[in-house]
Amino acid sequence: MSGRTSKTPVGALPETTVESPFVPVALTWLVWVLFSASIVLLAARVRFGGVWEIPGVVAVDGLTVLMWVVVTFFSGIVHSYSRRYMAGSSYETGFFLTVFGFTVSVMGLVAADHIASFGLLWLTMGLLMAKLIGIVGDWEQAQAAATVARRYFFASSALLGVALTALWWATGATTVSGIAAATETLGGPVWFVAAGALILAAMIQSALVPFHNWLLSSMTAPTPASAVMHAGFVNAGGILLTRFAPVVTVDATLMLAVVVVGAASALLGKLLKSVQPDVKSKLACSTVGQMGFMIMQAGLGFFGAAITHLILHGFYKAYRFLSAGGQVERTSPTKTTLQETGVAGAAVILLTGLTGGALFAVLTGEGTSLDSGLLLAFFVVLTTLHAARSAVRHTSLPAMVRYGAVPLVFLPAITVYALVYTAISNLLTGLPVVTAPTELSVFHVVVAAVFLAVYVAMEAGVHERSKRLYVMLVNTSQPSSSTALTAREDYNDY
Repeated sequence: MSGRTSKTPVGALPETTVESPFVPVALTWLVWVLFSASIVLLAARVRFGGVWEIPGVVAVDGLTVLMWVVVTFFSGIVHSYSRRYMAGSSYETGFFLTVFGFTVSVMGLVAADHIASFGLLWLTMGLLMAKLIGIVGDWEQAQAAATVARRYFFASSALLGVALTALWWATGATTVSGIAAATETLGGPVWFVAAGALILAAMIQSALVPFHNWLLSSMTAPTPASAVMHAGFVNAGGILLTRFAPVVTVDATLMLAVVVVGAASALLGKLLKSVQPDVKSKLACSTVGQMGFMIMQAGLGFFGAAITHLILHGFYKAYRFLSAGGQVERTSPTKTTLQETGVAGAAVILLTGLTGGALFAVLTGEGTSLDSGLLLAFFVVLTTLHAARSAVRHTSLPAMVRYGAVPLVFLPAITVYALVYTAISNLLTGLPVVTAPTELSVFHVVVAAVFLAVYVAMEAGVHERSKRLYVMLVNTSQPSSSTALTAREDYNDY
C-alpha cells in the first residue's frame, strides 16, 4: 500500500456554460469554425479540383482537405466533451491549449510541402501528444508515461529525419512533391535507407508490434486525450506512407514486407486484446490490430483504402473511448458464450463473407483481377465481418438468431465501406500514387493463408488452451512498470 490518504471528493461538477474559463470556451468555438471552413474547402476541392499551393512551402490537395475535415471534426467533439470532463481541473486550460495545438500541428502536417516543415511538424505532433499523456503534472506515473511516449516519438522523428535527408541527397528535392516527381531516380542503398526509415517511423507512430509499448503505457492520459490519440495520432503512420507512396512502392519485395508487418500486428493486436482486464487496455490493443490492417492495405498498394480504414477506425475508436465510462457501468461479469460453432454457423459466416466480397468487388472494382486487389477484398471482408460478428455476439439474441443477424449487419457495413473507399479514392485523384496494386506472388498467398488459419484458430479459442501462450501475451502487453499504479489509493488522488 502506498500509505497516502485520498483527497476529499470535489462534489458535483460545475455547469460548463456558466463557470468554464475563457480559453476552453474560445478554443471550442474556434475548432468548430475550423471544421466549418474545412467543409467549405472540401466542397470547393470537389467542385474545382486542382492543388492550391505556395510553391515549396504548402500544397493543399485532396488528402489535405479530407484530413482537415476529419481532424477538426474529431477535435471539435473532444473539445466539446472535455468542457464537462475537465471542468474543475487545475489542468483544464493547459489541456485545451495542448489539444488545440495538436489539432493545428496535424493540419499543418498534411499541408506541408517543404521537408523541413514536414519533419518539424511531425516532431511537434509527437511532443504535444506526450504532453497530453502526462498532463497531470504532479502524478508520477503520468510523467513516466509521458517520458516513455516521448522516447518513442523522438525515435520516430529521428527516423523520419534520416529518411528525408536521404531522399534530399538522392533527388536534390527539398519538397515532398519534388521527391515524388523524382522517384524514377531512386534505387540503391540510399533509397533503401530512406524507405526503411519511413516504414519504421510509421510503425512507431501507429504503435505496431513491436513498438506498441508506448500506447499500452498511455493509460494515464485523460479519456478525451485517449480519444484524440487513438482516433487521430496513430493514423499518422498511414498518412506518412501515403504522402511518400512513390518512395515505398519502388520495390515489390519491400511492399511485401510491409504486408507481413501489418498482418503480424493485426493478429497480435487481437491476441493481446484477449488477455486485457479493462476497457481502455482492450481498446488500445484493438488499435494495435487495426493499425496493422491499415499498414497492410498500404503494403498491398491501396493507399486510398488505408486512408479509408484510418478514418472509419477513427470514428469508431473516438466513440468507444468517449463512451468507455458508460460501458463500464452497464457491463457485469457473464459467462462467455460467444463462439459460433457447428456447421450451420460456419456455413452462414462463409456465405456471408463470399457475398460481401462479391459486393465489394462490384462496387469498387477491386478484387476482379489477379493482383493484390484480391487480398484487399479478402482483408476488408475479414475485418468488416469480424466487426459485424462482434456487434451481434454482444446482444442477448439466441444463437440461431445471431447467425441470421450477422449478414443483416455485415452487408450494409461493407457497402458503406466500399462507397466511402470509392469516394475517398476519387477525392485523392491527383496524388502521385493512390492505387498501385502489386502482382500476386506465392508469398502473398502464403501470408493470406497463414493469416486466415491463425484468425480461425483464435476465433475457435485454440489459443486459450495454452497457459504458456497466455503468460507470454500477458507479459507482452504489460505497460512500462513505472507507468502502472500498484495501490488502489493512488487512483483516488487523480
